[in-house]
Amino acid sequence: MLVNHRLITTDYSIHPIMEAGQINLLVEIQPIDRHMEIARDGQRINQQIASQQLARGMAHEIKNPLGGIRGAAQLLEGEITNPALKEYTDVIIREVDRLQTLLNDMLGPNRKIVKTNMNILEVLEHVRSLILAEFPDSQVIRDYDPSIPEILADKDQLIQAFLNLARNAAQAFVPLGANQTSKIIFKTRICRQHTIGHRRYRHVMQIDIIDNGPGVADEVIDNIFLPMVTNKPDGSGLGLPIAQQIIFGHNGIIQCQSDQDKTVFTTLLPLEPAT
Repeated sequence: MLVNHRLITTDYSIHPIMEAGQINLLVEIQPIDRHMEIARDGQRINQQIASQQLARGMAHEIKNPLGGIRGAAQLLEGEITNPALKEYTDVIIREVDRLQTLLNDMLGPNRKIVKTNMNILEVLEHVRSLILAEFPDSQVIRDYDPSIPEILADKDQLIQAFLNLARNAAQAFVPLGANQTSKIIFKTRICRQHTIGHRRYRHVMQIDIIDNGPGVADEVIDNIFLPMVTNKPDGSGLGLPIAQQIIFGHNGIIQCQSDQDKTVFTTLLPLEPAT
């Protein structure tokens, strides 16, 4: 159904009513977008828990033989006198180290969350400066609500999460014309009486990172926060899962909505304990 130029999902029921010998119909229409979003949040939470358990299991099973391979290569290197042959052991050691780094990236941040009172705008401004340095042709627009209070959170981890989201937005852009540039919007708002997963909060901070790229492919968007899922030819598929894991650690969640020329990553962070 189209309401105020916005497409919404509704449920409806039709009831017959007898009045003065005539049968009239009562039609009840109820929007269900919010209920569907809550259900999707629950699915995202279950996906994140399952993917982390799988990643930890895989990392444990893979790291043990990798350590043995690296140790054997180092011992072999000590026995080789021909410098040309040592190049092969160097390749083995480098590739083992690369795989161990990849496994560590899959597991996400390996330190505990250290929360302090902080201003989310400081985090976003820091991320904005990093994006402009890495992507100087991008345009990063601020749309901040200055009344947002401080939040108890881990500043460094939030910087990592929002940097992953913003970098994803900048990399997603595909120029469609000579006069078009990558445009990213950082937007902050306050939501009242909002549900994250199955918990209801009186006040929730909403941070939107919006880009004008080509959008996320339909076959990817439902699983975009799972490791190794990406629609970029050179993407690792780890940036978004790591960001989601960090936000989960702060009792929040990241949602994604994407159209052909607009993608919105919405981060929700509670400002106080659940009611």
